[in-house]
Amino acid sequence: MKILVTGGAGFIGSHVVDRYCDLGHEVVVLDNLSTGKEEFVHAKAKLITADITDKDAVARIISEEKPEVINHHAAHIQVGNSVLHPQFDAENNIIGLLNIMEAARQVPIKKIIMASTGGAMYGNKQTPFSEDMKEEPLSPYGISKRAGELYLNYYREQYGIPYIVLRYANVYGPRQNPHGESGVVAIFSEMLIAGKTPKINGDGTHTRDYVYIDDVARANVLALDSTETGEFNIGTTTEISANEVYERVATAFDSPAVAEHGPERPGEQVTSSLDYSKAREKLYWEPSVTFAEGVKRVVAWYQHAAK
Repeated sequence: MKILVTGGAGFIGSHVVDRYCDLGHEVVVLDNLSTGKEEFVHAKAKLITADITDKDAVARIISEEKPEVINHHAAHIQVGNSVLHPQFDAENNIIGLLNIMEAARQVPIKKIIMASTGGAMYGNKQTPFSEDMKEEPLSPYGISKRAGELYLNYYREQYGIPYIVLRYANVYGPRQNPHGESGVVAIFSEMLIAGKTPKINGDGTHTRDYVYIDDVARANVLALDSTETGEFNIGTTTEISANEVYERVATAFDSPAVAEHGPERPGEQVTSSLDYSKAREKLYWEPSVTFAEGVKRVVAWYQHAAK
């Protein structure tokens, strides 16, 4: 099967590309390399450097490559930055998607799989969040991702293009960018490796649901062959505070460093965790890597990279 993976040089996308290539699929990666890295792209995949906000480039690439499936991971993912720059967020997450879909319906593709957000989708509700809850995102990022989901439903109704949306919890693992505002496991790891003092936003009691990258990549594999359409939470139902995350990472590094606390970020939810019952029932997916094991793997990766 020929698959176009947008954002395939990034943290999550590159792991998805690895799985697809290992399964023998023909993979084309479209990435602007703003946060992704060429060295993350599987040797068997074809890398095309372009931006999804470039309508003409996207149309040309999809017309020439004629993918059967598009896996869409290219996006602006920073919640705090979306609050400061909502137009930039919308240009990437809404207009970028429309550029892809307008070109894709001409091919036409057989399916689109899109990465979305579970943590920023439901607002401050009782956890764990389930897909039957009303979507009430509190940030432009969450709003743009919800808009993308609604557009996919439009393209299904209008053009018959099936879609699967994977609403991720907080994904962590090797290759995660530690220089943005997300990815606290990566941020803490890099700072401890560098001998710096990590900083926690707020008092550290806000909780999140952390899902390991290998489990996320497996969800993207299962979505390929599924006949389902709709939105699916990809998480663990387990809530872990920022303070607990730091303690886990520091313990794995055997570091005595005490984290500092700074101001809270705008647009942040108090808590979030995802009910994955629907994914288990319909996609036959469930998480397999515990947070304790996942942190050990991340720390081992950083220690190896530092040698």
